[in-house]
Amino acid sequence: MNEPIHKMVGRKLLNIRKTRGLSLDQVADLTGVSKAMLGQIERGDSNPTISVLWKIVSGLQISFTSLIEDTEPKITVVRAAGLSPFEEEDGQYRAFPLFPFHPQKSFEIYTVEMDQGCSHASEPHNEGVEEYILMVEGKLDITISQESYTLKAGDAIHFTADRPHTYTNTSNAKAVYKTLIYYPPS
Repeated sequence: MNEPIHKMVGRKLLNIRKTRGLSLDQVADLTGVSKAMLGQIERGDSNPTISVLWKIVSGLQISFTSLIEDTEPKITVVRAAGLSPFEEEDGQYRAFPLFPFHPQKSFEIYTVEMDQGCSHASEPHNEGVEEYILMVEGKLDITISQESYTLKAGDAIHFTADRPHTYTNTSNAKAVYKTLIYYPPS
């Protein structure tokens, strides 16, 4: 959305006021900003000064950025047909990035396909990194520090990934799973 900032401030202020069930008079009392000025801001007719914005956020006890950041829900659709995999084990292990790592999210999600008999060893990740595996089809043995776990379609496992772990497709067909890798804030 490419909305002018004063229009966004007005829209968000109106939304906050309506959500809280406040009248313009009540907001004026809370903030020390006149009812007329608040009405102009809400309609997008006025570009408020920073000092006026500070009065508003202080009086309503909200963050300054809550009036200027675009918080509209973002929708991302990922089409499987458009994904290119990372391949290992001579192409028998394919990881398709559904949602690559983003610093503000602290995780990434992949769909992984492993051909029959494929085994993939993963080096330990950094301390605090966690993996969540959700089996979609086939059968998978996961060995984590010498201990093995067998997953079938519909099963899931979570583990700290700062130790060696190996994935082995033990089924007679392709194994498919989703993996979410969580990275703790540094």
